[in-house]
Amino acid sequence: MTKRDMAGYLNVDIKTIYNWEKFKPNLYKTVMKGLAFDEIVEAQKESFEKVKELQKKYK
Repeated sequence: MTKRDMAGYLNVDIKTIYNWEKFKPNLYKTVMKGLAFDEIVEAQKESFEKVKELQKKYK
């Protein structure tokens, strides 16, 4: 996810993201970890669905 994507997702100006990164690094890191967590959860959901499909196919 780009910084522009993050700004759109969070409904803030892209300058806000840059300001967080520069002046509030802990906030920026927290937001980045949260977004990464969301991406990981989504990837895991997709993997789980694929496993279920394979299970049904070879049952």
